[in-house]
Amino acid sequence: MDNIEVFDSPGKGRGLRATKELLSGDVLFSEPPFAAVVFDSLADKICHSCFRRQDKLQRCGQCKFAQYCDKTCQSAGWKEHKLECGAIKAFGAIGDNFSKAPNENIRLAARIMWRLDKEGGVMSDMQMTSLDDLENHISDMPEDDLKELKVDIHNFLDYWPRNSKQHRVDDISHIFGVINCNGFTVSDQRGLNAVGVGLFPNLCLVNHDCWPNCTVILNHGKIELRALGKIEPGEEVTVSYVDFLNVTEDRQRQLKMHYFFDCTCEHCKGHIKDDLKMGGKEVDGVKVPEEQVKEVTEYSLQMLQKMDKARLEGNYHEVIKICRECMEKQEPVLADTHIYQLRMWSTASEVSAYLQFIDEAADYARKMVDGYNKLYHPCNAHLGMATMRAGVTHWQAGKIEVGHGMICKAYAILQRTHGPTHPITKDLEAMRMQTEMELRMFRENEYIYKSMREAALKNQPMNMMNEPMAESVKNLFRRQKK
Repeated sequence: MDNIEVFDSPGKGRGLRATKELLSGDVLFSEPPFAAVVFDSLADKICHSCFRRQDKLQRCGQCKFAQYCDKTCQSAGWKEHKLECGAIKAFGAIGDNFSKAPNENIRLAARIMWRLDKEGGVMSDMQMTSLDDLENHISDMPEDDLKELKVDIHNFLDYWPRNSKQHRVDDISHIFGVINCNGFTVSDQRGLNAVGVGLFPNLCLVNHDCWPNCTVILNHGKIELRALGKIEPGEEVTVSYVDFLNVTEDRQRQLKMHYFFDCTCEHCKGHIKDDLKMGGKEVDGVKVPEEQVKEVTEYSLQMLQKMDKARLEGNYHEVIKICRECMEKQEPVLADTHIYQLRMWSTASEVSAYLQFIDEAADYARKMVDGYNKLYHPCNAHLGMATMRAGVTHWQAGKIEVGHGMICKAYAILQRTHGPTHPITKDLEAMRMQTEMELRMFRENEYIYKSMREAALKNQPMNMMNEPMAESVKNLFRRQKK
């Protein structure tokens, strides 16, 4: 790789820095997983080879656990599954039932160990670090995590075949620690939902910054590290391990708990934008009293917990009821950048669209995106995805001018964060062309456009929106990095 190099980052250990000027949207590197597995909870819903979500999958005839799209995917995945297949059969055999398998951490650790045994810790000249050199942070783990680690190691030893190469417990512990520190979520074919976890050695070298100059995206089975703006030669390349929408105190707590370090970035040291994230509304230059802001903030937190509970139960009408009740108290008091209000708008928009309250969903989405624009980096992937969702919702509501504008803005962001070949970007490009055509029709004759739209909807009613997903690819880093 001629655009980046490994170096000793002050106070952070090893890191990566640019060796030449990089521009927004440039791909610094692309990397396939060293190993990857499907989440336990989705083992019967996701192909274990291509990680696509399918309604009907074909189960491995031997272990009865692995699932595949078809024979092509099964053949493609056999190299990784061959040793795993026999191990799962031996581990879970109860009579003729071979469907039981160890958890995702154990399955991933085993795939890593088998590959290490066969090919070694460095797979190619493009790999900038060996697995042995990665941090495992076992010495930093709290007692409860250490207990879980010991249980996983015990179960791993039961799972690991006796005819495979045997390893020291310290070596096995290191691999589990590396997974804990460096596990990266693998998304489905469209990049919208987390479906598994993998290990990407080069990515493990990229350090954190709350306002980073790079982003990471999974594209066609490989992760891509992409520049968010101009990066000078010698400048460290960074990504964010946590969502910037959290206030400094919460980000620091998450980083310490899961990533074992204290962030000293400029945004943390200066508590930048915290005042916007927890602030009160200002009307005609007069701010809402702090006591009132504090009271509504505490109330909002309680309502968010109720909302999350109703959402997990699938009671979406109750979710909307809670959102409306809460927003009625929030909007006169809280700033339009207050993170609790943004969460309400985001959920209300998504669930309203699912329930086909499209006009209402569009209104909430617009407010959400307006707030995000004041908080996020202008080239942030979360901002791009939210703007895309808002644009599509406005288009569905018949608000073609606003919808097209949002879709164009989202497309400009995702061209940089996801790249032109990503499935989401391609879908968005098609949507941009569609809304551009409709906008021309609208401007030429608004009456005819609306009449044609109404007729089309009557002949082909709008499809029900997908059910809101509880798990999305919001936090790509599964736990802790390097």
